[in-house]
Amino acid sequence: MNELEEFRAETRAWLEANCPESMRTPMPSEEMVWGGRNVEFCSEDQKLWFERMRDKGWFCPDWPVAYGGGGLDVRRSAILDAEMRRLHCRPPQINLGIWMLGPVLLEYASEEQKQRFLPPMARGEIRWCQGFSEPNAGSDLASLRTTAVLDGDDYVINGTKIWTSYGNKSDWMYALVRTGPMVPKQKGISLIVLDMTSPGVSVSPIDLISGKSSFCQVFFDNVRVPRSQLIGEINDGWKLGKALLQHERRAMSRFSESALPTHFDLDEYVKRCLPAPQDADEVALQQRAVACLMDEQAFSLTNRRMIDSLSARQDVSGLMAISKLVHTEQEREKFEILLQLLGNQSMGWSGDGFASRDLDLTGAWLMSFAQTIAGGSSEVQLNVIAKRVLGLPDPVQGVRS
Repeated sequence: MNELEEFRAETRAWLEANCPESMRTPMPSEEMVWGGRNVEFCSEDQKLWFERMRDKGWFCPDWPVAYGGGGLDVRRSAILDAEMRRLHCRPPQINLGIWMLGPVLLEYASEEQKQRFLPPMARGEIRWCQGFSEPNAGSDLASLRTTAVLDGDDYVINGTKIWTSYGNKSDWMYALVRTGPMVPKQKGISLIVLDMTSPGVSVSPIDLISGKSSFCQVFFDNVRVPRSQLIGEINDGWKLGKALLQHERRAMSRFSESALPTHFDLDEYVKRCLPAPQDADEVALQQRAVACLMDEQAFSLTNRRMIDSLSARQDVSGLMAISKLVHTEQEREKFEILLQLLGNQSMGWSGDGFASRDLDLTGAWLMSFAQTIAGGSSEVQLNVIAKRVLGLPDPVQGVRS
């Protein structure tokens, strides 16, 4: 048995011994565990699973041990993911900081900043939100107007951010702010982190079509942030922001994992709702479902290829850019098929006569549209892929030439 197979066997044994049976079931959205100052648990098993994974360093299995991680390499981290999927283990916590900000801090932050921010993040003690989009700077993020003006040892921040997921429940924010108003817009942006309890920060939830309010608008009124919380160099935040968005798209592409709350097994619904097609319409629907399942398998194989490329220290920025676009569009197609499979049962919102799982599906269908916008709309992703991955010329410039 080689070293990787030994690690797989040890990991499998540890998970089977330490993951409670109740944590090996589908996770309703209301039972998601978010790390943070005010972490809440729905059961003792959930708390136990959280603590065991935290103490193992497996909230961040591929981070260095010095910063609270598990110290695993890419292949061992992939084995851990695979074994958790095999047992249907729920994520012990959901933490945007770990998925998105953490990798950027590992690459660009000072050693003092890494020691300050990464270990609490790796222990699930801080809940993070993202302050990027603004009312007039969504897809054109470089047009952001929230300012950070240096005043002594502090930056004074004024402006607003919008579509901030769980801004009303987060402890800290990582935000792009304008620090160079007199230079070209991409060159005058910096990345800064701030405590959401700072004086001058106010948050207003935004109602969504799904009936939930995970998005917020955040307002900054002369918020003072120590200059030591500037990440990287002044006016160099656009580079860091692009790196962070790559990690965000990678995180969003993982939402099909069986342990995550947005997952609905299409194959299961086909067998349940369409066991024997009776007419041409049902045969066509079955064919759509099979094609969607094949696309999901191809996407899964592409993710494995990305892991192999990472382990070989190859550039995977192109794959990361593509994965978010492909996954969210696949998810939207999947939910359209699921609704057709369920027929009238898919139209339930609340009340008797509808299975709770089917009611969750209806909300997830609505959210599948939001996922094609969050993290960069599909149209923007296509432009990014065309220009930065394929190296195609700008369409307007092409016409002029």
